[in-house]
Formats: sequence, structure tokens, C-alpha cells
Amino acid sequence: DPPNDGISSIAFSPAALAPKNFLVAGTWDNEVRCWEIQASGQTTAVGMIKHDGPVLAVAWSQDGQAIFSGGCDKTAKMWSPSTNQSVPVAQHDAPIRHLFYTDQLTPGAATLVTGSWDKTIKYWDIRAPTGTPMGQVPLPERLYAMDTRGPLLVAATAERHILVYDIRKPTTPFKQKPSQLKYQIRCVATFPDQTGFAVGSVEGRVSLDYVQPNDESRQFAFKCHRENDTIYAVNAIKFHDGFGTFATAGSDGGISFWDKESKQRLHKFPVAVPQPITSATFNHDGSIFGYAVSYDWSKGAENHNPATAKNYILLHGVKETEIKPKKPAPKR
Repeated sequence: DPPNDGISSIAFSPAALAPKNFLVAGTWDNEVRCWEIQASGQTTAVGMIKHDGPVLAVAWSQDGQAIFSGGCDKTAKMWSPSTNQSVPVAQHDAPIRHLFYTDQLTPGAATLVTGSWDKTIKYWDIRAPTGTPMGQVPLPERLYAMDTRGPLLVAATAERHILVYDIRKPTTPFKQKPSQLKYQIRCVATFPDQTGFAVGSVEGRVSLDYVQPNDESRQFAFKCHRENDTIYAVNAIKFHDGFGTFATAGSDGGISFWDKESKQRLHKFPVAVPQPITSATFNHDGSIFGYAVSYDWSKGAENHNPATAKNYILLHGVKETEIKPKKPAPKR
């Protein structure tokens, strides 16, 4: 069955569970659900747990044995689908907006990173949860977007602050800067090679930023998810690990694949879905692109029609021709 309320976050299972693919989703009706995706594209329900408030973020452990979820009840849970047991592992003073698993804090240590509207990032030891974080980092404002890959962690907050961290030195930002974009940040995604990150905002625009100062000349921003004079939010950016290209999805219901090196669009889905896309992601090998369709309240309550506001997740089989960088045309 599809979710009963708005879908805030989806995540595919890691390569450790290959060749199987599982998808987990967090929703506004306080639920975390998991499905197994068959080779035919059909799905089988694996299980579900509940929070005491809307779920805003979901993530997997590296070995695929645990699912993490957090949201408006200010609590993060660790759920083992194989036993259907869940335990609280993290706590904040305001809703948890994003969370990720990492083993980079100390070598081999299983750590959960949580970011909250309470203006903090916290690090939690999930091997023996104590209710007390291993460390805590203050943020200048509420956390709106976060992503991590290897030792690179990028956090984006209200008032357009961007903070870049080396997780191995978690208490001090490696870099802090204002966003290239002029309006509220909706999403952040780290490059597969960890040299930089992409940022999406409510203004139908994406920026590409680099970590090292000597790469900053390569930074740029571009417009997308616009239709005539109507501008839509960019709600999701995800990179394809194999090719280093990336997908954007927005409140317009549209999806495009892009190549940042050649600064060109590779593929645009020919038909937009009739509602906003709230979350999107590739599976572990980039062969499946999943995206969640729900009303995102970007046009307020007056434009919410419960009769037409359906919530569902679609799966797209990715063709290499859609996502692989195109070779530049030979110069004459």
C-alpha cells in the first residue's frame, strides 16, 4: 500500500544487501515503512514502525541491518527490519530534520549524525546507545539540509548559511560561507569524489560549490524547474555514484539529469507528475531512480485538495544513455 500522508524522505538500501534492493520512506503520518523491490519492479512490504510525530528523515546503516529515522518528535530511532525491533538512539530539543550513518568519526565506529531545528548537529554512538551524544556542534541557524559522504559533511541552515565539516574533526567547520543562492535552501548533495556539493533552493536554481579554495573558480549556478514565469522549488538533488552526474526533482513534478562538467542537461523526464516531488534518490548501483510524489505545501493550504493529493513512490529504470556524460563534440 502507498503511504497515507505526505512523504518527506526516501532512501534505498546500501550495496551490502545487493543484489536485493529495499526502499524505506518516512511520512507525515508518523510512519516509517520498508519495502523490498523485486526484479520485476513489484514491491513487497517488509515492515513498519511509528514515531510520535511526523517523520522527516530516513537513512540506512552501511551494512543494511539497521534503518534510522527522525522527525518532529525530536527523537531518532534505530530499527532492525529483520527482528522488527526499534530503539531510540538520539534526542534533540526541536525536530530532527536530517540524519546519516557514518563510520568516519573514529575508525570503524558506527555513528549516527543528526541535524535539527534546535541549531545543532549531534554525533551518537549507536553500538551502545546512552542517550548522551558523543559530540555536539552549534549551528548559526536551524538546519534545513545536510549530506555526508566519506569524511565530508555539508550542512545548510536558515539565513543561507553553508558549513563544511571534516567529520574526523567534527567540532570545527572546515569552511563557512553564504550560499551562492539568494533564497531559502531546500537540499544539499555531496559530489561522489567529495570535492564539492550541489545546493538547491526555493527559487528554481541550483549551485555547484567546491570545498578547496583553488577550485572555487569552477563554481557556478543555473536555473531549473521553471515554467514560463512560474518558479518552483528544487526539493531534491542526488548524484549518480557511477558517472558523477546528478538528478534534480522539484515542486513542478519534473525531473532532470545533469552533467556538471559539461554544464548541460542530459535528460528530462518527458511528462511531469501532477504533484510536487518531495524526495528522490538512486539505488546503490544507480540502476533505479526512486521518487516520492506528495503535496509539499509550497502553495499553501488553500491549494491543498485532499481528493487529488495522492501520495505515492515511483521507480524509474535508469538507462545509461540518460545519465552517462556525453562526449563533447569534436572541435572543427
